[in-house]
Amino acid sequence: MQTTRVTKVAARDVATNRRRGGDIRVLLSPRTVGSTSGFMGVVRLGPGEYVSEHYHPHSEEFVYVVSGHLVLRVGEDEVSLGPDEAVLVPQGARHRLENRGEEDASAVFHMSPLAPRPELGHVDTEEPPGPGVLPTVGGH
Repeated sequence: MQTTRVTKVAARDVATNRRRGGDIRVLLSPRTVGSTSGFMGVVRLGPGEYVSEHYHPHSEEFVYVVSGHLVLRVGEDEVSLGPDEAVLVPQGARHRLENRGEEDASAVFHMSPLAPRPELGHVDTEEPPGPGVLPTVGGH
């Protein structure tokens, strides 16, 4: 019989990453819980904040809005998202997430499958708005 260890991760216990915009926290990843098929996190954007344009050459990204309203730009298309709405960003599609509203917004994101190596998972196509070092998602 195989024993399964369950690990709980609280957003408040994860360091924030503001380099790509907003408050991004990777909660469940190979580094934090030993995941092998993808990773999950939360993003909080204040009014006027955005996550700079980028793409994932090896992964699809799932985005679920918890509160507020966000606009997801995928290539030339824009999708408005409100609470309890979700969208799939196809693998390799350039995308940007924006809060054009007057209230804070938060969303959950999930990426799958994992890139062969962490540094291959994310390609910036726009200058990120914030300073700082990117977190390591892969590895143990």
